[in-house]
Amino acid sequence: MKLNLLKSSTFFALTLVVGLASCSKDNNNNGYNQGNPPPSQPQNQPAATVQLANNAKFGSILTDKSGRTLYSFAVDAADKSNCNGNCAVTWPAFNAADASVATGLNTADFGTITRADGSKQTTYKGWPLYYYSGDTKAGDTNGDGIGKTWFVSKPDYTVMLANEQLTGNDGVQYTSQYVAGTEVVQYITDDRGRTLYSFKKDKANTNTYTKADFSNNSVWPIFEIAKVLNVPSILDKSQFGTITVFGKTQLTFKGWPMYFFGADGGIKGNNKGVSVGPGTWPVENTVTAAAPAN
Repeated sequence: MKLNLLKSSTFFALTLVVGLASCSKDNNNNGYNQGNPPPSQPQNQPAATVQLANNAKFGSILTDKSGRTLYSFAVDAADKSNCNGNCAVTWPAFNAADASVATGLNTADFGTITRADGSKQTTYKGWPLYYYSGDTKAGDTNGDGIGKTWFVSKPDYTVMLANEQLTGNDGVQYTSQYVAGTEVVQYITDDRGRTLYSFKKDKANTNTYTKADFSNNSVWPIFEIAKVLNVPSILDKSQFGTITVFGKTQLTFKGWPMYFFGADGGIKGNNKGVSVGPGTWPVENTVTAAAPAN
């Protein structure tokens, strides 16, 4: 009798162990077939190296894991940092090896570049990220707007600003007057730094270029957006809007429909469209005049 009881107890214990192991396997990260949510992160999980913080002035902004504000620099129009030497003392580069990101951010939007001194720097949507030495505590945003080139980094910019030499598809360098010459020009881009243009034959909130079948859209693609979210602080959000072009929604600025140039190849810093009938497809900025009504 005792022997049978011992055998039964042993069988029950083994069954319990197997059952628990099976439950554990069924509820790992690959086994959510019961509609159960994934297990919560362990309490000792390190904080994401890039965080989102809610700022009273700017709304959602990027910070490091200690809450220090991160910035982008309009002069970094191409995929490199142009803040070196003394500039880098005031604006130290932010680098997070194998950056982990908080909920609401996409890991694919982050990258790494090598700076002129050989050190690494984290980028967001192609923009190198920096601290500002004038920020003394978490939540400070004292660097925004300095030189009209430094802006808090945000996940919801509809457009950004770039400061860059205009170089046409013909290889010629152009000034802001669209004549040959050297000049760093500030202009509006999409959030990833891809140059935006207007068409001088357009009228206020009227696209006169795009064909109904979009057969010429690959040459000058319209900038399609659902709605205007946020813009850098030196721009006026109320000057941006949208129009409907044959069923698609196009961004406007001061009434000008906004386009990309196909030959730019979607590459940050390219502004080749300025040489197409120089002045016919200009870049736009804060001094742009409103589009004419007729």
